[in-house]
Amino acid sequence: MEELINFILQFGDLNKQQIDFLQSKVETLEFKKHDYLSEAGQVPRYVAFVVEGVFRFCYYNNKSEEITNYFVDEGNFVVDNDRFEAQLAASEYVQAVTDCKVLVFSKKNWDEISNTIVGWEMMKAKMVKKCLTLAMERRSPLVSEDATTRYLSFITAFPNLINRIPLSYIASYLGVTQQSLSRIRRNIR
Repeated sequence: MEELINFILQFGDLNKQQIDFLQSKVETLEFKKHDYLSEAGQVPRYVAFVVEGVFRFCYYNNKSEEITNYFVDEGNFVVDNDRFEAQLAASEYVQAVTDCKVLVFSKKNWDEISNTIVGWEMMKAKMVKKCLTLAMERRSPLVSEDATTRYLSFITAFPNLINRIPLSYIASYLGVTQQSLSRIRRNIR
């Protein structure tokens, strides 16, 4: 819980009463590897803060190929934010890559926090902005670089993930085949 509170306090101040209220609205959940936090076609149920583990955002393209779009690890929020806030069906899956432990807020509790804590909307906006900025910084180099440079950028962006997630997910994220990724890894060792 302390990690969550410390994360939130980067974006604004909360007094003890507000922190206690926030903590009363959170629930701890565990997900096994391959479980879904949210699924395409369903309304996302939670805003989750990752205490342990790694999640990935993924979808299926028009060739029914599974594409990994993004990874979220410890110390970060994981949510399909726009769909959660609007209570619309998600277009992506949010799947546990490893066994995960998260602190979650239901939509009802998330809204109660917004309606109770003065300044929460601004703090929330800053959190969302940070998450989106981080995602863009991690994704944008992947558009224009060759596969080897993309892999090296991945290592820089996600240094703690390289040995924790399957190569097939990394390959999908980088837009290369698993065979190509194996060749790239061999060549840079």
